[in-house]
Amino acid sequence: MKPTQSDPTVQPVPASVVETVDAADVTLSNPRWAVLGLGANLGNRLETLQGTVDALADTPGLRVKAVSPVYETEPWGVEPGTQPSYFNAVVLVKTTLPPSSLLERAQAVEEAFHRVREERWGARTIDVDIIAYADVVSDDPVLTLPHPRAHLRAFVLAPWHDVDPAAELPGRGAVAGLLAALGTEGIGVRADLELRLPE
Repeated sequence: MKPTQSDPTVQPVPASVVETVDAADVTLSNPRWAVLGLGANLGNRLETLQGTVDALADTPGLRVKAVSPVYETEPWGVEPGTQPSYFNAVVLVKTTLPPSSLLERAQAVEEAFHRVREERWGARTIDVDIIAYADVVSDDPVLTLPHPRAHLRAFVLAPWHDVDPAAELPGRGAVAGLLAALGTEGIGVRADLELRLPE
């Protein structure tokens, strides 16, 4: 016979453990949507973007569902003419990885493509940002969700809107409205370039 909580030989499970197990179960059994922003302005930018998409697709517990058109973008946060232009794209994924593990994988992909972090907004071979993870809102300094500057970046909003016109940025509203308010100065779609969706 299975013991019950009223059985004095059974110690109650701490509430914190129950919450942790429940959270893990949800994470493992129900894949969540996540939005990743990609940017590259050093080396073969298109090849690096495609390699990044492929590397993400090879991640256990992650499936790439959509890849945006490629945009060419003036560098953000630096003086004009001091860096090469960026190629940017957005990737929609479904994943069973929790946000912290998704961040670890994103950083591992950056490292594989020799990302160097010497200065803020410096030129880079690849940047992989977690823009949003389901409806999670967190001010954790290690991983703030959604990305704290996504609503200010047309190079994120425009490609995201292309692959998901009804998208919402948690806490900020419709991506379409944010993009309309921001405008698209300094970015342009590269119709001659295309990223392949991994099979």
